[in-house]
Amino acid sequence: MTTRKNLMNETVFVVDDDEAVRDALTMLFKASGLAVESFASAAAFLHSYRRGQSGCLVLDLRMPGMSGLALQEEMARRQIGIPIVFLSGHADVPVAVRALKQGAVDFIEKPIDSQRLLPAVQEALKLEARKRLAETPTSQPAIDDARFADLTQREREVLTLVWEGRTNKAIAEEMGISVKTVEFHRARLCEKLQVASLADFFRQNARPGA
Repeated sequence: MTTRKNLMNETVFVVDDDEAVRDALTMLFKASGLAVESFASAAAFLHSYRRGQSGCLVLDLRMPGMSGLALQEEMARRQIGIPIVFLSGHADVPVAVRALKQGAVDFIEKPIDSQRLLPAVQEALKLEARKRLAETPTSQPAIDDARFADLTQREREVLTLVWEGRTNKAIAEEMGISVKTVEFHRARLCEKLQVASLADFFRQNARPGA
C-alpha cells in the first residue's frame, strides 16, 4: 500500500527554463510537503541526477537546447525510469500522444492549474513507489528480461495489476486513469510481449515460486 509517508521519501524534479515557473512550482510542492529540486535546463537535470534517485519529473515541453521530448528519449536511453508529467504552453495533441506512448504520466497545459497538477504529481509518485515494489522478485510475473526492459512504467504497472487479477475498472481506479487508457495499455502490452492476450502471456510465464 502506498501511503503519504512513502511519498515524502520521493523527490519532485522540476525542469523549466522559466525561472518564475520554477519558483512557483517549488513553492507549490514544498507547501504540499514534498521534496523539490529545480533545474533551468534538461542538461542541468541530467548532470545533477544520481542513478537510483526516486521521484517524478515535472518537465516543460519546449525549452532552449534539449527539449522535453528529447530529454524523455535521453532518459530512456540512460535507463532513468522516473515518471514524467509534461507541461506545455501549446496545445499539441500529436506531441502529447507521443509523450504518453513513451511513458509520460500526464500532459498539462499552461497556465498551470494547481488543482490538476498536484493530483498528477501525486499519482506519478505513487506510480514510482508501486514500480519499485513491482520490481521485487515476488511482485511480478516471470518475464524475459529483454521484453520487460521495453515496457514503459505504466505498462509494467498494468501488467502487475492484471497479474494480480484486477479488472480493467479496478485498475483504472487504482491508477487514476480511464478504462479506455487501461485498454490501450493492455493492447500495447500484448503487442510488445508478442502474445494474443495477457492471459496467454501468464500461461506461458509461471509465477515465481510456483
